[in-house]
Amino acid sequence: MSKTIKKIGVMTSGGDSPGMNAAIRSVVRTCAYHQIECVGIYRGYQGMIEGDFKAMNARSVKGIINKGGTILKSARSNEFRTPEGRKKAYDKLKEANIDALVTIGGDGTFTGAMIFNSEYNFPVMGIPGTIDNDIYGTSHTLGYDTALNTVVEVIDKIRDTASSHNRLFFVEVMGRDVGHIALNVGVGAGAEEILIPEEDLGLDRLLESLRRSKQSGKSSSIVVVAEGDKIGKNVFELKDYVDENMAEYETRVSVLGHMQRGGSPSCFDRVLASRMGVKAVESLLEGKSNFMVGLLNDKMVLTPLDQAIKGQSKINLELLRVSDIMTT
Repeated sequence: MSKTIKKIGVMTSGGDSPGMNAAIRSVVRTCAYHQIECVGIYRGYQGMIEGDFKAMNARSVKGIINKGGTILKSARSNEFRTPEGRKKAYDKLKEANIDALVTIGGDGTFTGAMIFNSEYNFPVMGIPGTIDNDIYGTSHTLGYDTALNTVVEVIDKIRDTASSHNRLFFVEVMGRDVGHIALNVGVGAGAEEILIPEEDLGLDRLLESLRRSKQSGKSSSIVVVAEGDKIGKNVFELKDYVDENMAEYETRVSVLGHMQRGGSPSCFDRVLASRMGVKAVESLLEGKSNFMVGLLNDKMVLTPLDQAIKGQSKINLELLRVSDIMTT
């Protein structure tokens, strides 16, 4: 164990995701196991600038593994984007004798950590917490599995209404730049069509697909749309286009929004968070820094933060083919 690290700070930043609390718990208890101090940093980088710190021990994190959101709160910080803001943050960390950081969040969080590390050579380790699963270097980010289960459950309920009223539902899910959620829930919920940013389906092909569904005897349909899909500016434009060209369908739109980010984390996310927290703390104690902890082939791995930020998380091409077959 590194002798230089005696106190680790843990923080959450950016959008919340189910599993963040489980990761906080893991970091705190791993520190306790290795007999080093742990400090919770509230409200992300803004809290770091303001010195909003609280000492945490193994008992501080009891009863949080099953809770969504983050007990450390999250906030955007424009001040941390400036050299002056980062200097304030560094001074506060040194005042509190904090030797290293575990940051839980997405690419914005990691970018801040990487810049901070380059300016002050301050040891940092990232844990990916975002439901979009859009971080390179891990097959799963914290909250992704929970979000999938939440959305599938909702679509199952929507299908009950769609089939009862012979309706076509456009269901918009999160995924501005990547279609991981849409593709997986579309297959899992048996959607008739899946629209994702990685594939430009085109309006004509969408209509053709819906007509085929109608001709094959389907009286209702579910189309899952990632919010960053390239066909239309938004899901309501898609609805209008179908209304104009397929009068035989009664169409409805359901935008799931932030309900996808809430709720109790799945067992998978709780276990993943626990593994990631242990790996993050022990990697810092081994003298490693400027990495993100990830899951690849069911093993904990480290990816340099710059690669995690710049790399592209690839859509599952096999699953894309499965979706094409399943929507036949």
